[in-house]
Amino acid sequence: MKILFLYPNANSQLGFNYGVAHMAAVLKEAGHSVSFRQLCDEMGPLPSREEFIQFVREAAPDLIGFSVVTNQWGYARTLARWAREAVSVPLVIGGIHATVAAREILETGLFDYVFRGECEEAFLEFVEKFQRGEDLHDLSNLGLVYRGSVRINPLRRLPDLTALPPKDYGILDFQEMIDAKGGWVGLMGSRGCPFSCTYCFNHLMVQQYRKDLGCGFRDLGYIRHFRVDQIIAEIQYLTANYRNIRMFIFDDDLFTFRKGFVKEFCREYKRVSDIPFVVNAHVGFFDEDRARALADANCRIVKFGVESGSERIRRRIMNRHTSNEKILSSIRIARNFGLHASIFLMIGLPFETREDVMETVRLMATAKPGRFRWSFFFPFPGTRAHELSLQGGYIDLEKMNTLMNFTDSSCLKFGEEHDLFLEKVGRVFPWFVNAHSDLPVRDYYRRRVEDLLALSASEWEKASPGLIEEDGVLSEAFAQKGLSHYAVKYNRFMGVISDYFLQEGA
Repeated sequence: MKILFLYPNANSQLGFNYGVAHMAAVLKEAGHSVSFRQLCDEMGPLPSREEFIQFVREAAPDLIGFSVVTNQWGYARTLARWAREAVSVPLVIGGIHATVAAREILETGLFDYVFRGECEEAFLEFVEKFQRGEDLHDLSNLGLVYRGSVRINPLRRLPDLTALPPKDYGILDFQEMIDAKGGWVGLMGSRGCPFSCTYCFNHLMVQQYRKDLGCGFRDLGYIRHFRVDQIIAEIQYLTANYRNIRMFIFDDDLFTFRKGFVKEFCREYKRVSDIPFVVNAHVGFFDEDRARALADANCRIVKFGVESGSERIRRRIMNRHTSNEKILSSIRIARNFGLHASIFLMIGLPFETREDVMETVRLMATAKPGRFRWSFFFPFPGTRAHELSLQGGYIDLEKMNTLMNFTDSSCLKFGEEHDLFLEKVGRVFPWFVNAHSDLPVRDYYRRRVEDLLALSASEWEKASPGLIEEDGVLSEAFAQKGLSHYAVKYNRFMGVISDYFLQEGA
C-alpha cells in the first residue's frame, strides 16, 4: 500500500517526528510505500487549499495518516477537509492528541480511524488487514465508528524499542531540516518518564496503559531504552550521510534517568564523535558522576524542567516536589563541570499569583543558568492541570481552540491587571531576570522594568512590538562594554547569558 503521512507543524517551532520516522521504517520493512510531508512555515510557505489538493492527488495514496499534537488540531481539521476533497481514501490520525481525544475526533466525522498510544506494531497490523479487506473493529489501539457507535479499543503492550528497525530518514527532507535548525539534530535514546506532572501527557499515557493492560507501573515497562550500540549506529549513519551537523539534541523526557546508561553512552559516544550534544535531565537524577561523564563526552548543554520558581505552585499545581535548593545545587554542579544549564519555565499557571511569577524570576536571577526558555502554560485536555484550570474558571475556550503554540500568549484569563502583567513578563523575561540579579546591568534593567510595569494597556500595546529589537540594541551595547547580561537569543522565547553567546560567536 501507499501511505502518505502528514505532520501539521504550522506557526510553531520546527520539530522532528520520531514516531512517524519509526513507523515508516516498520512499514517499508514489510514492503509498503511511504511518503511524508511536514507542513511548517520554517521550511517554506504553508500550502493553499488548491496547492494542498494538488499535492495529495499527485501523491495518490491508498491511505493518509496524520500525526497531530493538540495545538495543531485546528490546522489538522482544515487539512483533513481539503484531503477529503482531493481523494477518496481513509484518513487516519495518531499522535498525542488522538490518544487523549479519540472519541471527540471520531465524532467530527473528519477521520475514519484513530490510533492511541505507541503504534508501530498496531499500525502495521492495521495496514495489512486493511489491504486484505479483513475486519478491523477489534484491533488494539484503534478507535473507529462501528455499527453506528464510536468504539475505542484497548491498548496493546508498549513496543520493545530494541526490536524496532532504524528510523527512516529517507522520507524526510532531512538536510533541509538540519539547515533550518542551524545544524541541530534531534535523537532519542529512550521513551517514557517516571514522573506524573499535572501538565504533561505522560501521566495520561500511563493511566490508559495501566487501565487497559491491568498492570502496575513497574510491570508496564513505560521507561524503555534503545541499546547504546543502536544509538551509536544511528549517530554514525547521520554523520556519514548528512552535512553541517553542529549539535545533537537528545529529546528523551529524561536522558539521565539511569546512571549506568549515561555512563555507557558517554564512553561509547566519545569513541565515534566529537560533535557536542544536549540532554534532558532532572534535578533528582543529576549528580557529579553523571555531570562528569557527560562533560567528558562533550555534552554542551543540560536541560532541566524547573517550570516555576514557586515551591507552592510546583507542589500544589504541578505535582513537582523538588526544592529550590536542589534546583540551585544541580545548576551549580552543571556549571562546575563546564556544562551549560538550560532551564524550562512556564508562566500563567492556574492559581498562580504575581508573587509566584516573581519567585520564578528571582530563582533564575539567583541561579544564573546558561539560558532559560519560557512559555505560557497551556492546559492540554485530559491532563490534571486542565481540570484545575477549569475548576478555577481560567480557560478562554475560544482562544484555546485557536492557539497554535504556547509561546506567544496565554489562553487563561486572570483579570485585566494580571493578564497585562503576564504579557509584559512574557515578552521580555530576560529583562526581569537582569533586574533582579547581581549582574552589572542590574540597575539599568530595574529602571527599564519599572517603566514597563507602569504602562497602561494602551501604552503597552504601542510599546511592545519594538521591545525585541530594543533588546538586541541594548545587548550589543552592553557586550561592547564587557558587561554580562541576559538577552533574547536564538528564538523569541529564550534568554541566554552573554558570556555564552559571545563566546559562541567568537
